[in-house]
Amino acid sequence: MKATTLALALLPVSVVPSLRGLAAQDPPAIRDAQQVLSRLVETYGVSGTEGPVRDQVKALLPTWAKAETDTAGNLWVRVGQGNPVVVFVAHLDEIGFRVTGIRDDGSLELETRGGFYPSLFEAQPALVHADKGDVPGVFIPRDSAFTRHTPPSLRVDVGTTSKEATMARGVSPGNTITMPKQYVRLAGTRATGRSFDDRVGSAAQLLALRRLNRTVLQHQVIFIWSVREEIGLDGAAVAARALGTTPRRVHAIDTFVSADSPLELPNFGVAPIGRGAVARALDNSSVTPRAHVDSLVRVARARGVALQVGTTTAATTARSSRPTASWMCRSAGRCATPIPPRRSSISKTWSAWRT
Repeated sequence: MKATTLALALLPVSVVPSLRGLAAQDPPAIRDAQQVLSRLVETYGVSGTEGPVRDQVKALLPTWAKAETDTAGNLWVRVGQGNPVVVFVAHLDEIGFRVTGIRDDGSLELETRGGFYPSLFEAQPALVHADKGDVPGVFIPRDSAFTRHTPPSLRVDVGTTSKEATMARGVSPGNTITMPKQYVRLAGTRATGRSFDDRVGSAAQLLALRRLNRTVLQHQVIFIWSVREEIGLDGAAVAARALGTTPRRVHAIDTFVSADSPLELPNFGVAPIGRGAVARALDNSSVTPRAHVDSLVRVARARGVALQVGTTTAATTARSSRPTASWMCRSAGRCATPIPPRRSSISKTWSAWRT
């Protein structure tokens, strides 16, 4: 994989159009997925500022869909009538930073929006999403290489030398910051880009609505695109209170860890890319009822849909969870089981629906 990536990186610019031309040869379903996902990935929306992503989702909905936005900013689409009510939810937001202050030297003080390692951003390009347009910058490297101490807080430099000059560029406290990003098509059906969590889930729900046969639907299905998932499931909590105990099931459509990389140990997350979606059935905060997992597996098999069942366990609960994980793996025929404790946004969303 490393060699392939390097070869792609070394291709001359003149070859790039021919790679793009390959997309025209895709089957319609793949072409639709690429088109929807690329638009969502290349739209910015840090937690609390999901408006642009929500607008993209609304623009990509089928013409018959009637979308509503609740007081939290969640986007809802209801289809069909009657029980049982089934809900699908994906989140709109992405991780990033928010400007908390501007220093006298013009640099920006930050707070994180979501959980991640700030060190990964050091010396990387930055993009300040200001009111009058994006302002480029750089995440300032911190003094952490030669001494053992807690590094100072991460800051951003937008090329100015005074607070006044920074503000003159339109930057102010409250603006959000990300890295620049781009959706890049790789070989086959693979792609790469930042914020796949959870633009992939948002795209999946859009594609499902486009293909939904409403004439045979015998109950109500609700699609929700939630806000502020990365900073505490705020949108999901509002939606859960609005729905109460009405839904029969709630399916959180989100990402899953995978060790399908030359950089990861195989036992980190055995979920090979290309072998089907992963149904998260067990982790350190929730256990999906066995009947629900079995039902999903039966549906996937009957329709020829590749499916993996994922389990994650924390160290303190691994021993008690192994029997449960075992039947889940036997039921699906394939199991994705990361050994280190990992808590994904799927499990956190399920927790919000239970409260």
